[in-house]
Amino acid sequence: MTGRELTLTNAMKSLIIHMSSSIARRGNAHRLLSALPDARLVEAVDGRDPVQVEGVQIMPGTHLDPAYPFTLGPGEVGCFLSHRKCWQMIADDKAPFALIAEDDLSIDPVIWPDVLKLIERHAAEDSFIRIPAKNRETAASAIETQGSASLFVPRVIGLQTVCQVVGRGAAQRLLAASETLDRSVDTFLQMHWATGQTIRTILPNGVRELTAETGGSTIQKKTRTSAKLMREIRRALYRAKVRQRPQRA
Repeated sequence: MTGRELTLTNAMKSLIIHMSSSIARRGNAHRLLSALPDARLVEAVDGRDPVQVEGVQIMPGTHLDPAYPFTLGPGEVGCFLSHRKCWQMIADDKAPFALIAEDDLSIDPVIWPDVLKLIERHAAEDSFIRIPAKNRETAASAIETQGSASLFVPRVIGLQTVCQVVGRGAAQRLLAASETLDRSVDTFLQMHWATGQTIRTILPNGVRELTAETGGSTIQKKTRTSAKLMREIRRALYRAKVRQRPQRA
């Protein structure tokens, strides 16, 4: 590890969202404590616990535009509130930014140093950098390449929130825009026109989600076969509306 990488790992904190009662994910969460810079566990919010969600404003998907066609489930509420908890910790801290990871994250040690170098050079108080598990984003503009990893502004922001670097100013902005919940956290983050937050992405990055290996998704809903087709139609229509509002170079 170079001196520059040591500077980054000493400066950047990592917040790992983990529910302590999740035995299946405990081992991976503790592996991440060693793999990520200055890492600590953050207790996930249980969206099924009335005490933990007391006072949270939850609305149907008409609070923001375009309207979201699905009702938030308890798992999605808990996931959103867990990320808001991390955003609040970042907003309250003196450090300019921090890494947020979910406890099913897996990183490739070969490419990860290149990802860290891009973070070191480009992460700032107002930045939000996605490090997604799925390569589904196309660039509106390229920023820099380090080794095999590239940082760019995605035209349409991808889904899922397994790993990201969030600046203090970005965290404050996202907290202000999410006082009312009306959709899942990853679909909310796509809405740069509502949050005022530009989002950048690093791909490739060597990141994987160990969803199956760690007991499956904590927010996936069971849908009757008869309702699956209508759900997919609604999802496609919603995503088409999101694509009409791309980030610009």
